[in-house]
Amino acid sequence: MTSASITLSLSILGFMMTVIWGKPLIRLLNSLHLGKNIRIDGPESHMLKENTPTMGGVMFIIPTLLITGMLNAVSLFGVNIIGQSFVLPMITMVFYGLLGAVDDFQGLRGKRKRLGMRASTKFLLQVVFAIAIAFLLKYVLKISYCHWPNYPHPIDLGIFYIPIAVFLIVGMSNAVNLTDGLDGLAGLISATAFVGYGVIAIMVGQIFIGRFCFILAGSLFGFLWFNVHPAELFMGDTGSLALGATLAVVALITGHLLVLPIIAIIPTSEALSDIIQVLYFKSTGGKRIFRMAPIHHHFEMKGWSETQVVQRFWLVGLLGVMLGISIAMI
Repeated sequence: MTSASITLSLSILGFMMTVIWGKPLIRLLNSLHLGKNIRIDGPESHMLKENTPTMGGVMFIIPTLLITGMLNAVSLFGVNIIGQSFVLPMITMVFYGLLGAVDDFQGLRGKRKRLGMRASTKFLLQVVFAIAIAFLLKYVLKISYCHWPNYPHPIDLGIFYIPIAVFLIVGMSNAVNLTDGLDGLAGLISATAFVGYGVIAIMVGQIFIGRFCFILAGSLFGFLWFNVHPAELFMGDTGSLALGATLAVVALITGHLLVLPIIAIIPTSEALSDIIQVLYFKSTGGKRIFRMAPIHHHFEMKGWSETQVVQRFWLVGLLGVMLGISIAMI
């Protein structure tokens, strides 16, 4: 069986495992009354989504954990399918997923209902996790470089690697979180981005990271089976924080940091639109550039249907992935 066949088979396995346990998970979330509280200042059409189950990120996190864990166990018998390099992305996914789960749960119960974890607390924990991951990348995995297009040798970032890594992990975690506002949007964009980095990882000889990316992409496609419009559940911060941070860690491991904003062009644009809106609002005493931020809501306010926004954003995201891969191949 060729390496490409194994990689694609693992992706299909991720999809099948996610789809199989999807309906039981949705029934469980409904029985626990873990329904999403919709922001009252959002588009009116979104109020119909009130009480749709959230914390659905566990739907793709758990199959990805199980598959990579089982394949790593197989390596004990001399069959090297997944390798050890997936461990740090999985640690990242688990810790940011747990942080998101706490945020989701606090938003559904108790004093912080509809608010979730305090923004300052969540941000602090994101930074703490990112610092720990950056140190593991630099001093355990011995990765402190980035690739420059059309330059033959990796560039060692030295002491600047830690702050750059922290910025990318925290930034992308929040960027994907902001993207998660329409049915299927964050899942579709993230799956496409992971496929892109899976191709790049295989291209630079990091086969195991490539397989991890394809397993996660397959699991995300399984999640999308239930998350496309009209969504039966939402990934919540449980999924979005985990996906963004993990995508950044994969980019750091491959060394292709420079193409991350291109491959993740939609999350990057969502984050920038939110920052621009806030800064412009404060500096002008209440004026807005966008009708609503993040930017996917702006297009909804302009009359695009939810499906149109998702499909058009995905097309832009797909082009970004293709461009990012082509730049990485230079």
